[in-house]
Amino acid sequence: MAKKAQGRMVIHLECTTCRASGIPGVNRYTTQKNKKNTSGRLELNKYCRFERKVTPHKETK
Repeated sequence: MAKKAQGRMVIHLECTTCRASGIPGVNRYTTQKNKKNTSGRLELNKYCRFERKVTPHKETK
């Protein structure tokens, strides 16, 4: 049986502009990161289907 990777963890990225504006619904992505190499919060530019453009997405929790 394979062991689960110790350094990787599942994170959720949330659209910052959807959260700040009053648009109903918030766009979220699920991804993984290595917490040993990237200890801070991750921020990536991803496509937001509610705004129909590429916006910054930040890690939640």
